[in-house]
Amino acid sequence: QVQLMESGGGSVQAGGSLTISCVVSRYPYNCMGWFRQAPGKEREGVARFDSVANTTAYIGSVKGRFIISRDNAKNTLYLQMNSLKNEDTAMYYCAATTVEGVCLFSDLRLGVWGQGTQVSVSS
Repeated sequence: QVQLMESGGGSVQAGGSLTISCVVSRYPYNCMGWFRQAPGKEREGVARFDSVANTTAYIGSVKGRFIISRDNAKNTLYLQMNSLKNEDTAMYYCAATTVEGVCLFSDLRLGVWGQGTQVSVSS
């Protein structure tokens, strides 16, 4: 059974940085990403990594502040979050899938999910 396990969440002050991780017990996926869900809001895609095209993509609100990366040797996906804002507060989930074409958030929604790690940003 494939498992995704997030870690690294916590509380941080606005303007600070935090890196969260997702360890994948089996690593065949060519499309991986991070989603987040704040209380009362829908889950949204934050960043995704297409390992075939070797490209990344971000939603506009985090572009320039967040960096998604993966370490194949450690079977781990990372999300480095800089210049954090109050509105980044959410439960963060990693997701993974295998696609034949371009890796999209819509593909990831149908994939395998972790249980999430909480990120809280305060002023």
